[in-house]
Amino acid sequence: MPTFPGPLIGMVHLAALPGSPRAALRVEQIAKAAATEAKALEAAGFDAVLVENMHDLPYLRREVGPEIIAAMSACMLCVRAAVRIPVGVQILAGANRAAIAVANACGGAFIRAEGFHLASVADEGLMEEADAGPLLRFRRAIGAERVLVAADVMKKHSSHAITRDLDLHEHVKTAEFMGADAVIVTGSATGEPVDMGDLREVREATALPVIVGSGATAESAPHLLEHADAIIVGSSIKRGGRWDKPLDAAAARAFVKAARKAR
Repeated sequence: MPTFPGPLIGMVHLAALPGSPRAALRVEQIAKAAATEAKALEAAGFDAVLVENMHDLPYLRREVGPEIIAAMSACMLCVRAAVRIPVGVQILAGANRAAIAVANACGGAFIRAEGFHLASVADEGLMEEADAGPLLRFRRAIGAERVLVAADVMKKHSSHAITRDLDLHEHVKTAEFMGADAVIVTGSATGEPVDMGDLREVREATALPVIVGSGATAESAPHLLEHADAIIVGSSIKRGGRWDKPLDAAAARAFVKAARKAR
């Protein structure tokens, strides 16, 4: 059984990277801000951080340019040097092989992978090829087996009509069969809470680590951790509860306090 960083994983949402439509800052500025935020999350008591190019809207599907991979690497190195806790990476949308490469080069511990198993329709279009086969072969080829893969199951911001004949239990078992190191369950969108029935079903379906990937709050964290091994949190620890705002250090500390008390 893989040892997945947790139970509390704080999001570091990078400012828009060069080449993306909303870009306004130099890479060194983005990296410095990311490191500062990661240090604040570590000081608040988080067990790990997850670095993501969330502000690169609208996202590309699967393949991002070398400018994004280079910028993500620079930011990851800066964050990695700033904190002692594990650091993960996600490159949107579904650029899982790029994420593995960045994590491997920069000392990352894990990636969050969308489109790992089965097909779906995402905001960016059809994710017609499950990434597990190419991704895990690539991980082996570059000697990155230590980088864990946490796979989203019936991910937020996606339609799963293509696989509607498969229930949530079967989705989870497929992720496990295809080689995921952990599974992530989400609500319907960023900041939206997980359905507790879905979370319990995922927990019963697999012995893999189960991670809540959206909508967690200080109030809900104790209940979520009765069924999940870890929580990824972003929106509720930002100012005003919005993912696109700066980190609220007091909210981050309150989240950790509530979750630790429950544990």
